[in-house]
Amino acid sequence: MLSEENILEGQILLVDKPLTWSSFQAVNKLKYLLKNAFGLKKFKIGHAGTLDPLATGLLIVCTGKSTKKISEIQAQPKEYTGTFFIGATTPSYDLETEVDQIFPIDHISEELIRETTAKFLGEIDQKPPVFSAIKKDGVRLYEHARAGVDVEIASRKTTIYEFEITRIELPEIDFRVACSKGTYIRSLAFDFGKALKSGAHLTALRRTKIGDYSVTLAKTPEVFENELRQV
Repeated sequence: MLSEENILEGQILLVDKPLTWSSFQAVNKLKYLLKNAFGLKKFKIGHAGTLDPLATGLLIVCTGKSTKKISEIQAQPKEYTGTFFIGATTPSYDLETEVDQIFPIDHISEELIRETTAKFLGEIDQKPPVFSAIKKDGVRLYEHARAGVDVEIASRKTTIYEFEITRIELPEIDFRVACSKGTYIRSLAFDFGKALKSGAHLTALRRTKIGDYSVTLAKTPEVFENELRQV
């Protein structure tokens, strides 16, 4: 049970972030609810790993002394499920922007999909999406992108521990992936489409695990609000 004492001492809260909410919004909502429920004026609170507004799922929120564990939690492997749309790309590699190119998919078989999936296992080179919060010359990449400025993005090493295709109904493919910190699933979608000699973008994403923390134990902000009303 949440209390003023354990919020200040340090609590790890598992939030199931709703679609379209930013991670910042989710943390602010919890901060507001906890302040009101316990009459707190000031306390530390932060999240361990950003989740895009177009993604749902596990967001770990730390309070009090537990905020010291944020870096440690962020460094742990992540698991995601989601959907790739095959045969079209977008500049953002997801649904944030409109389709910019169409590609053939008639040559794509289940065998080709599974062979291609195997090629992504292990350590890979990956370029972050141009629509991301990484900074280049002191400016976030998405700000460059929205201003129409072309920037050279360096690739980085990332590791795919598991990559499983769970549904094939072209043009859609569902997947589950376990990966290291810093992996962009949007970039994985783009690279996967390219490897199929087609194109792809991400249309759904859900973070299901961070280390040993699972979304099955997470609560939506609405559930937190209802529970805190009863405190």
